[in-house]
Amino acid sequence: MKRAVLTACAVLMIPVISGLAQAQKPAAKPPAAPKPEPVVSAAEAAQLEAIVGNALHAKPAKPRKVLVFSRCEGYRHSEGIVYGNKALEIAAAKTGAFQADFSTDYASLTDKENLFKYDALVLNNTTNLKATKNPAMVPNLIEFVKSGRGLCVIHAGADNFYDAPDAAEMVGGLFFGHPWGAGGTWAFKLDDPSSPVNQAFEGKGFKCGEEVYQQKSPFYDRSKLHVLVSLDLSDAKTASVKGLKREDKDFAVSWIRPYGAGRVFYTSFGHDKRAFVEKARLRHILDGLQYTLGDLKADDKPVAK
Repeated sequence: MKRAVLTACAVLMIPVISGLAQAQKPAAKPPAAPKPEPVVSAAEAAQLEAIVGNALHAKPAKPRKVLVFSRCEGYRHSEGIVYGNKALEIAAAKTGAFQADFSTDYASLTDKENLFKYDALVLNNTTNLKATKNPAMVPNLIEFVKSGRGLCVIHAGADNFYDAPDAAEMVGGLFFGHPWGAGGTWAFKLDDPSSPVNQAFEGKGFKCGEEVYQQKSPFYDRSKLHVLVSLDLSDAKTASVKGLKREDKDFAVSWIRPYGAGRVFYTSFGHDKRAFVEKARLRHILDGLQYTLGDLKADDKPVAK
């Protein structure tokens, strides 16, 4: 009789113990809060103002308007966007070389009347822009540049147009990985030391910390581009990274090109704030923008490797 009572009690206790075990399971972790956007400090803004100075290298032929677009559908380079936009805002205000408007709204590109108010478009670290969902965007961009306007593409602006090969061809490159990570220091050489768009580097190669993209063919084709800066593979550390996909070992970093009656500048510089608070790289980007505006004249004939 006692054994029967004990067995019954044990059976009755099983769901109770099971319930206690379930009650003690740790609750699922809530999703991580998004990282706060970086903020340009007053000291950093003053640093940017000092780098920009009161004039850019070229005097504008006429009043210029620039649209800076920084929408991200993929990875967001927060520092590159925040510091890049701030640098362009300061350059516009201090030098008067152009007026800058800022947008992340597709309508600013799909509304042709709005887009064509500008002399140049800057794609500052845009990623994975959706061309098929915004069918007017790419035809507008191509006509915009071919009509005589400029396109200035900073860093992740090459991480776009996977569904629009004509636009990737216009940029001159398409993201194909970045074996050279932001945590490393890499060597760069000047393919055209005399180019006005390279004047900030004073004719010399250099090293800096940056995340550098390799570009996918057929979008990247040196025979259609005037390459300004490329990775210096004579540097052992730069040459020994893993993940190289280009058999020709042609890793361009910045280039310019004529496109129709317009002009395109691309640079892989601009992953984070370092590219904008360092004088040479920021001036290189501003000179690239002035080239696309038509104010900084530069030889942009393609040069084969």
